[in-house]
Amino acid sequence: MSYEIEKTDAEWREQLTPAEYAVLRQAGTERPGVGEYTDTKTEGVYSCRACGNELFSSETKFDSHCGWPSYFSPLAEDRVQYIEDTTMGMRRVEVRCAKCGSHLGHVFEGEGYGTPTDQRYCINSISLKLRPAAG
Repeated sequence: MSYEIEKTDAEWREQLTPAEYAVLRQAGTERPGVGEYTDTKTEGVYSCRACGNELFSSETKFDSHCGWPSYFSPLAEDRVQYIEDTTMGMRRVEVRCAKCGSHLGHVFEGEGYGTPTDQRYCINSISLKLRPAAG
């Protein structure tokens, strides 16, 4: 798969901290409840920490109490990429940044949250960077 932003493994390692690299480039997961944005209520836009692609709005963020930031939709469907993930003995849908291919988390459906889409984008805080709204 090719992306608008492509870098060598060495370039990603130079740009990202070891923890960021493990999640964004190796599809790792940060521990639940420790992420910078898990409980954030700040209004703004969440971008990919690796490339700056704007991904989610605080307007779609909701309290899922799952241990990671949750959103009910991305800013636009072309901002993210969906990959079938059959690791860990189950079928899940991985969410990646469509601009650089970085791992963001997973999306789940039908969990019964009172959101407009019945989806939960369960996203690692370390994959994101919040730009607070002006004002």
